[in-house]
Amino acid sequence: MSNFKSKTAVVTGGAEGIGFSIAKALGEQGMNIVLTDIDKNNLNSAANKLKILGISTHSVPLDVSDEEQWQQVAKESIDQFGKVHMVVNNAGVGGDSGPVDTQDAKGWQWAIDVNLMGVVFGAKTIVPLIKEHGEGGWILNVASMAGMGGVPYSAAYNATKAAVIAISEGWSEELKDKNINVSVLCPAFVKTRIYDSERNRPEKYKLDHDAIEAENSFSKKSKAMVESGIDVSIVANRVIEALLNNELYIFTHPNYRQLVQKRFKDIDDAFINSEKSPHLKDILNKKLDML
Repeated sequence: MSNFKSKTAVVTGGAEGIGFSIAKALGEQGMNIVLTDIDKNNLNSAANKLKILGISTHSVPLDVSDEEQWQQVAKESIDQFGKVHMVVNNAGVGGDSGPVDTQDAKGWQWAIDVNLMGVVFGAKTIVPLIKEHGEGGWILNVASMAGMGGVPYSAAYNATKAAVIAISEGWSEELKDKNINVSVLCPAFVKTRIYDSERNRPEKYKLDHDAIEAENSFSKKSKAMVESGIDVSIVANRVIEALLNNELYIFTHPNYRQLVQKRFKDIDDAFINSEKSPHLKDILNKKLDML
């Protein structure tokens, strides 16, 4: 029997792309799906697709950056299925692209509110429901390989995805004695419409001027790589595999290992440099200050 059978997952940004594919894969494992998205029309269409496949599905419109809307998701999830066992914090936006000197506060706030606070509100709302029944469960946060090493012209996206990785690491330790497994998905290029996030940008985040996009060879290449990335079904299958193995970091692009290893080497070299510093000799052998 599947570990997921007859349990319930809340999936954000579930109307298409990675979110929909994960919802479908979990549903095929026997889970009840609470599908959410900010786009109501796409949400209804996606929910109907799952129902046609025989997946027990309930849909709730949700702007993940609005904490009050999360309370409605929680209420309807319990009313519909009785218990919640998993939250998939997938909803995200690409944010504004451009050089460092063109950054706009509204663009940053949009990325922070959706990519970071949406994850925070999701966990804050759903974790108590998981604790309530005492059966354990899962948090799956969707970050990005960009969180493992920033890319040019995407500062807000890099920063928010790196933050999601960091909070996932912390929550993993915090919640393990509650039998709540935390995983963070870090894909590279996947065939989604992340580059067209503007279509769902709320009015309060819209700029007072035309956005300055990074129209250079790098940004054009990035869009092309997204469009030619791996299929979302591959990501979903990898997620199921990793959740069953209780993996903290879920990677979908093993060919990126070399890039991450270079970053780790640079970090390790920085520690070596600090060990050589005469200013830090009294700290070198000091007992670690850890919680």
